[in-house]
Amino acid sequence: MFQNNRICRLLDIKYPLLQGGMAWIAGGKLAAAVSQAGGLGIIGAGGADETWLKEQIRMVKSLTDKPFGVNLMLASPNIKELIQVVVEEKVSVVTTGAGNPGIYMDSFKKAGIKVIPVVASVALAKRLVRLGADAVIAEGMESGGHVGEMSTMCLVPMVADAVDVPVIAAGGIADGRGFMAAFALGAEGVQVGTRFICAEECEVHPAYKEKVIKARDRATVVCGISTGHPVRAIHNKFTRHYLECEFSGMKKEELEELGRGRYPEAALKGEVDNGTVLAGEIAGLVKDIKPAGLIVEEIIAHALAIKEKWEEF
Repeated sequence: MFQNNRICRLLDIKYPLLQGGMAWIAGGKLAAAVSQAGGLGIIGAGGADETWLKEQIRMVKSLTDKPFGVNLMLASPNIKELIQVVVEEKVSVVTTGAGNPGIYMDSFKKAGIKVIPVVASVALAKRLVRLGADAVIAEGMESGGHVGEMSTMCLVPMVADAVDVPVIAAGGIADGRGFMAAFALGAEGVQVGTRFICAEECEVHPAYKEKVIKARDRATVVCGISTGHPVRAIHNKFTRHYLECEFSGMKKEELEELGRGRYPEAALKGEVDNGTVLAGEIAGLVKDIKPAGLIVEEIIAHALAIKEKWEEF
């Protein structure tokens, strides 16, 4: 089914399925497992130092010979050093967020690295394609972490109509139904994040995984709209306090200080009541913990079963 898929050809992968490069969550073991299963595993470099990133890259290389990627948060204070690691280690793909990769594009291209930015608007997608992006990830507000204003349902077809590079849909995708829906909207691949939080190879704190599994359909909230940097997380004691402060008119600087460090507290230490548990709205569909490779295979099998039903329709 995927032999002519542009994402598969571009990235040299079996399935057009990318694992989200979730900071503090997506390490080398998870990335390697997804890549070995035929998708594209991605190490989340946000918040990391160069030593950690190099270790994770080399871990992936020791576990699989398949392509993999690194997600770079371009606002990171050590971004130049992280990019140098990616170039020196000959990583084949980078996905980018929190900034414009334009000023680094020459360095990526000279190193033979495919560049796939995350976008939340048509205007940004068009601008980054002009700068040399090989594909774009159109991420809707259903996703976990930092979010834009448009839903995946609306954003993906608009971006697909506006650019000539392949579009990867993200936000609200956890199974074969979301996979096929993304293709119906004009995407040529999908990125899945929240579902892989509950992969066996994901080394996030067990309490974080449990929080995702217990999530229901209305479990997530968006905080920080007034700061200009809205974030989706699972509702808990901290988000309740944060929103009370935000709605009472607390200043942007005070809100940012209030939220500082809360995410790694949850992801690394299991502080799921007073920390920030980033997850997408699709968390309500995540019911269990299983190997990442099995998650990939189940999504693809589910998608193909839906395709067969469509052909009978």
